[in-house]
Amino acid sequence: MQLALYRYSLPFLQPLVFKGERLANREGLLVSINGQWGEIAPLPGFSTETLAEAEAESLACLAALSRGEKVSPALQSVQFGFDCAQRSWPSNLPASLPPYPLLQGAPAALIQSLPTADWQASPPSRLKLKVARYAMEEELALIEQLAARLPTTKLILDANGGWTRQEAQRFCERLPLKQIDYLEEPCATFADTIAVAEATGVAIALDETLTRGEEWNYHPQLKALVIKPSLVGSLSICGALVQRARAGNLRVVISSSFESDLGLGLLSRLASEWAPHEPPGLDTGHWLTERVTTETGEVMTESLHCLSNMENSA
Repeated sequence: MQLALYRYSLPFLQPLVFKGERLANREGLLVSINGQWGEIAPLPGFSTETLAEAEAESLACLAALSRGEKVSPALQSVQFGFDCAQRSWPSNLPASLPPYPLLQGAPAALIQSLPTADWQASPPSRLKLKVARYAMEEELALIEQLAARLPTTKLILDANGGWTRQEAQRFCERLPLKQIDYLEEPCATFADTIAVAEATGVAIALDETLTRGEEWNYHPQLKALVIKPSLVGSLSICGALVQRARAGNLRVVISSSFESDLGLGLLSRLASEWAPHEPPGLDTGHWLTERVTTETGEVMTESLHCLSNMENSA
């Protein structure tokens, strides 16, 4: 059995802020089991575990595998990595649809830098914008600009649970609802999110609620489940969410958490399997200035820090 664990650190194009934590690099782990790879990359501010905790559990799991034992990781990021590295992937999957563009940053700077000249010739069907991060007036002005410049583009807004019920309601009352595809997690609780949807008519989607494993119910204004497998963890839990979405006629969007190019490739395969007709939320790779794989998909282990390599294990 061939078992290995590597650590990577990839610089961001510019420092990014995740729930108040400013990061200049994306750090994570790559696990290899008999030549098949998985990624383990807790996202600060969103994951409950740290990278150090994930590394410790990953090393313990590899040691157990080398002894011929079965492993059941407890940490979500480790579950995802080990599940991917041991999964029997379907063959002949269709290519996943191109991801929709993600806008992130200060509204004033985004208004100045919008590549609308290119987009007006071939506008994206959907565009995602992070909200609940800057002054409400500035974010609403940006949305107004986007709606005016790209009238055929549906806007996906993601608040990451950043508003109170009252703040979210004030924001949604001023949205051009016909152009809003859906709003992800306006509030930190499902009850508040539903209350905002009922008060304003905005369509909503769930994201962090799924990552935290909290209870949720079908609702006429709940339109989509945004599933981040590397944060949810177990692929069996992700698959159950996909089935529940289909049973309730909800859209499924497979989304990323700023993984490396290897992780994005795994998520793209899951998107083509679980949501072949829905553009995935995987437009995060351009924030990283380096890769862990070659153009042909080979992992460049020489550029990674090797934590364990048990290639000669029985």
